[in-house]
Amino acid sequence: MDFAKLIARVQAILISPKTEWPVIAAEPETVAGLYKNYILLLAAIPAVAGFIKGSLIGYTLLGVTVRTPIVGGIIGMILTYALALGVVYLIGLIIDALAPSFGGAKNPIQALKTAAYMATAGWIAGIAIIVPWIGWLIVWAGFFYGAYLLYLGLPHTMRAPPEKSIGYTVVVIIIGFVLSLVLGMIVGGITAASTIGSAATFGSSGGNVTIDSKSSLGKLAAFGEQMEKQSRKMEVAQRSGDANAQAEAASQMLGAMLGGGDQVEALAPDAIRPFLPEKLGAFKRESISVERSAAMGVQVSTGKANYIDGNGNRIDLEITDMGGAKGIMALAGFAGIESDRESDTGYERTYKRDGRLMHEQWDNRSRNGEFSVVLGDRFSVKVRGRGDSLDINTLKSALTSLNLTALEGLKDKGVKRG
Repeated sequence: MDFAKLIARVQAILISPKTEWPVIAAEPETVAGLYKNYILLLAAIPAVAGFIKGSLIGYTLLGVTVRTPIVGGIIGMILTYALALGVVYLIGLIIDALAPSFGGAKNPIQALKTAAYMATAGWIAGIAIIVPWIGWLIVWAGFFYGAYLLYLGLPHTMRAPPEKSIGYTVVVIIIGFVLSLVLGMIVGGITAASTIGSAATFGSSGGNVTIDSKSSLGKLAAFGEQMEKQSRKMEVAQRSGDANAQAEAASQMLGAMLGGGDQVEALAPDAIRPFLPEKLGAFKRESISVERSAAMGVQVSTGKANYIDGNGNRIDLEITDMGGAKGIMALAGFAGIESDRESDTGYERTYKRDGRLMHEQWDNRSRNGEFSVVLGDRFSVKVRGRGDSLDINTLKSALTSLNLTALEGLKDKGVKRG
């Protein structure tokens, strides 16, 4: 996978689409090549950004911050990504089917090209969902710019007369918008139940978000190398003309994408249990539960324990092994997200320290907060506490008292390369 070429193509289609579309139309291409070299990576951006926003940062309204639990967030991320890969293919089929109606020429490869490259603006803009308030405006701007890209591209890829491109564009955009709504309802319906009850009271006013993707290219390059084996299988299946083989290869590529090119078995419950100790400082464990489950073939293990001290202060500890989703979690580094918000009653911060993504939040008014860290692009460790004599330092001390180094050292356990 040539990342320099990918970046150059993204820049060209966004900055100079009028001159880039003729180049795109003239290029020989295959379905496997388009997915491997372009769609698979860019379509992951909104899914990863949505997970970071929904599960790590949260949505704040009227002083209340709501987060999707990690497992629900992972399921939503996987569904969003998988459905996005399917939707771009469906849009390509629709573009191809409509071509004769608008004076164009049917060509499935050119149609998929059109769908993929016009979606570029929306995929790139999808990262802005992380940014409070203005982020949604950027996402919508990406959507409308994608419509403009489609209008410019149809005369070149589908040979549609320029005077019919407006109508062609409008029909495709309407259908695409409906498909996106359906996608949103499917994902929202599955993850909503796990979000109820996860609200944390927290007043917020103002703040800033910094996005830094400078260090992400190396990670993306390594990721792309791991994908080469699966992409070659997909190309062989494409040439064979065997629909079953193509479907199996596509499924394997999706699994490899989610796992960073690997097959991953989440930790067994017995492997997580030692990281839920009987005591956290002065806090004694009241209850413990550990389970391993699967969603869309991706395994996730979760361990939970509840603690209480002599003053009635409580701490909840949750450790999640994101297992087969570690590949797409690694792409979270593409965002390089940092956030800092403060209010009269507390604060909320998301940042990176020693290569680990960290999040902390505290509300002085309700004596409620949390501290969490992501280890090895695979494990999420979160402590949430409440109590009259509790503070954020108590939560930090509780989390750092755990053997985080040992847990992070298990990041390759259960991983089958390639």
